[in-house]
Amino acid sequence: MTWPQAIRYFFGEALLSLRRGWRVSLLAILTIAVSLLLGGLLVLLSYNLSRHLSAWRGEARVVVYFSPGSSTAELEAARSTVNEFYWVRAVDLVTLEQARARFAEAFPDLADVLDDPDAEPLPPSLELHLAPAAKGRELDPLRRELLTDLPGVDWVDDDRAWLDRLEALVSVARTVGLGFGGLLLFAAVFTISSVIRLTAYRYRDEIAVMRQVGATELLIRCPFYLEGCLQGFLGGLTAIVALWLIHGWINAEASGEVIRMALAQRFLPAPYVAGFLLLGTLAGGVGAVFSLRREFVELEPGLD
Repeated sequence: MTWPQAIRYFFGEALLSLRRGWRVSLLAILTIAVSLLLGGLLVLLSYNLSRHLSAWRGEARVVVYFSPGSSTAELEAARSTVNEFYWVRAVDLVTLEQARARFAEAFPDLADVLDDPDAEPLPPSLELHLAPAAKGRELDPLRRELLTDLPGVDWVDDDRAWLDRLEALVSVARTVGLGFGGLLLFAAVFTISSVIRLTAYRYRDEIAVMRQVGATELLIRCPFYLEGCLQGFLGGLTAIVALWLIHGWINAEASGEVIRMALAQRFLPAPYVAGFLLLGTLAGGVGAVFSLRREFVELEPGLD
């Protein structure tokens, strides 16, 4: 038998076995699909949030807030001082009037808040655009102290502080979620192993005959290996299709901007999709290999 003939034989036997035992095969496929779908949702969440975090970090600013009574001369002097720092690319002065105009434009329904004569909720500020080399983590204590020591400064806000916390939260969620998905994938491997073991037991008489007529172990085992791989591949494909449908539904129906931003901005790129299909296929193959290692030993007495 030539290799092309052998491959056709392996595929034919694997597909025939899938059709005959479609109920148990469907269970294995769905188990793989559910585990990969849960992992895929977390990967999709992480992928989109990581893109946004990277963009936000590139646009991050340090805002230095002054007391409402600070004079224009004090603000300009502070602006000139800060502009000399090598890690600052540009400085924008935001006066009380500009801060009020920004707030009214961004939150028109809350514009009445600015009419309170007893408090000034929007102090003047300096917005620091950082040099590329300084766009990593939040301000170190020395740089923060340089800003807080400026005359009239009330407090300093660094956008990167909350970005660091959000990034840490995303990392923890990704780690925990992928660990949970890994446990489900292990359960899927066990399910496929059980399915292949049942299939091998159903064909035990045919296996005994094939061995008696001189069939090689490769010829006997490969259809079972391929059946496990096909189950895993179909499980991965089902997970990807379900993930794509969920992504499309969120993109069309979700009203919350946060949910849309996290899950519906972009679907997973082709390398991720290929990775999920490969992972499902490998899980099915591993399940088949572990199943046949024991099952074929148990079938040996049938050859007597």
